[in-house]
Amino acid sequence: MSLENFRMIAKTFFGFEEILAQELKALGAADVKIQNRMVEFNGDLGFMYKANYSLRTALRIQKPILSFSAKNDHQLYEKFKKFHWENYLSVDQTFMIDPTVHSDYFTHSHYAALKVKDAIVDRFKEKNDRRPSIDKDFPDVRFNLHISHDKITLSLDSSGESLHKRGYREETGPAPINEVLAAGLLLQAGYDGKGNYLDPMCGSGTMLIEAAMIANNIPPQIHRKHFAFQNWPDYDETLFTQIRNTRLNRIKESEYKIVGYEISPMMVKIAQMNIKSADLEDFIEVRNQDFFTSKKELFPVLLVFNPPYDERIENNNQEFYKQIGDTLKSSYPNTLAWFITSDLQAKKYVGLRPSKKVKVFNGKLECDFLQYEMYEGSKKAKNQN
Repeated sequence: MSLENFRMIAKTFFGFEEILAQELKALGAADVKIQNRMVEFNGDLGFMYKANYSLRTALRIQKPILSFSAKNDHQLYEKFKKFHWENYLSVDQTFMIDPTVHSDYFTHSHYAALKVKDAIVDRFKEKNDRRPSIDKDFPDVRFNLHISHDKITLSLDSSGESLHKRGYREETGPAPINEVLAAGLLLQAGYDGKGNYLDPMCGSGTMLIEAAMIANNIPPQIHRKHFAFQNWPDYDETLFTQIRNTRLNRIKESEYKIVGYEISPMMVKIAQMNIKSADLEDFIEVRNQDFFTSKKELFPVLLVFNPPYDERIENNNQEFYKQIGDTLKSSYPNTLAWFITSDLQAKKYVGLRPSKKVKVFNGKLECDFLQYEMYEGSKKAKNQN
């Protein structure tokens, strides 16, 4: 079996490309290049397994297998009809094609995907008198069709289900944060597990769980049952087992505290259920506590949190964010605090000047990820010391 390097693409959310690139470099990726919402890199088959298992801010890992130019449906069909699909797909397997199209030549993404499907089916019928079936929900092999102007790129999706689906969620509350987004925010805030962490509005516990996995060096996919690459003809189970065991051997026990506050008793129970499902109850404490009546207990401590959005706030946004600012000022001296909000005016209400602002997206919602530095006394006094 060849272990030569090949080109891969790791998809991520807007704003986390640099963090994903750093993760890839730390894992040992070669020729890392940042693009929009993705990072390109080189690695061998084993590295592809390791990337899927280990990257916290990747949504999926793709392996480009064909690239060419086409300007109409006929050219697209003919090129794909000649492609050796049997090297990647057997007649007994199911498949799906996930299209992304930005082109004046191809204006309907699903129609373009249909032409590729026709090419696959016709080639198999000619050679086997049988054809593989489509399964849009749980395909054995997932292809990504990317069309940019006249450039056509076909990739194998090595991940299968999106890598944000870590497998530890039992229950969620309203508007739960995506796991990749949670990990990305923590890493963006500089969290490396070497210090105490507090999520003062922890909801269903996703940020707490991702923090504990970072702190204890636990692979993000430790609970995942299956990856798409396990259906490929060149899948090497021995190699994957070896890589997984190597990553598991790097787990360590953190000495720092990870604490969550939640005002809703029901959400405390949901968070505790998810934490137990993730096997992290020894490392995370969740309390039924109103952040606005809390005092700093951990020294030092980093706060990173996802305040409830819009309809989840009983008071109006202005009063809610004012309370966040007042609590940070009065009760959390000498503390670094970050929070994400889709209310782009929120920083006006906090009553503090953010020291950093990063643009990110929560789903389709444009958000600010804001950093506040709390000092005991004034910032001016701090700077004079």
